[in-house]
Amino acid sequence: MRVVSLVPSLTEAVAVSAPGALVGATDWCSHPAGLDVTRVGGTKNPKVDRIVALAPDLVIANEEENRAPDLDALRTAGVEVLVTEVRDVPQAFRELARVLDACGVPARPRWLDEAERTWSSLPAPDRRTTAVVPIWRRPWMVLGRDTFAGDVLARLGVDHLYAAHEERYPRIPLDDLLAAAPDVVVLPDEPYRFTADDGPEAFPGRPCALVSGRHLTWYGPSLTETPRVLSEALRAARR
Repeated sequence: MRVVSLVPSLTEAVAVSAPGALVGATDWCSHPAGLDVTRVGGTKNPKVDRIVALAPDLVIANEEENRAPDLDALRTAGVEVLVTEVRDVPQAFRELARVLDACGVPARPRWLDEAERTWSSLPAPDRRTTAVVPIWRRPWMVLGRDTFAGDVLARLGVDHLYAAHEERYPRIPLDDLLAAAPDVVVLPDEPYRFTADDGPEAFPGRPCALVSGRHLTWYGPSLTETPRVLSEALRAARR
């Protein structure tokens, strides 16, 4: 089986579950460490000709991360494309199982069972916290409705204030974000790389949690540790 992945989350899942199956991945596919496969460009601008030259049996993609014209071009070239949709944690587990089965993984990997057990046995939060979750600045964009990251946070007791917005990633002026008065501002390091010096200064007087984008937005082996990692970052911000 020869697989090309256009989704960092799925790249990690396939690489650790079907060693040797992955022959191509995007430039943004950073896990597992030391991944040695052909790089095929970005998630939004993959090099279709390079992918076709790899003669994959399957290309795995995501309806949000990858553009339909690129996937259509691959299909036109005779490449089979599997497109995932992940809007919440249960759907992530279903789609991961579907992808791994399509990639020829003979048995359900241990990490997937462990991740499902972890999420199904989460303790009830001591209290619920409100948040805004910027994913970009210049302009400011935040999590809106129906997002995987939003569901992850909700299951950890964090209700982001734009969950009912009509857009999934709305542009919200900074003044409005400040006026919303969240308990905490959650700043991931992807897609925009928020850091201690780039992001918190825009929210004076508000606790800011700098979190790993891999744990907030990826669905794969990182799901086994996501509740612990994110909860620790959130607690540290509120001290």
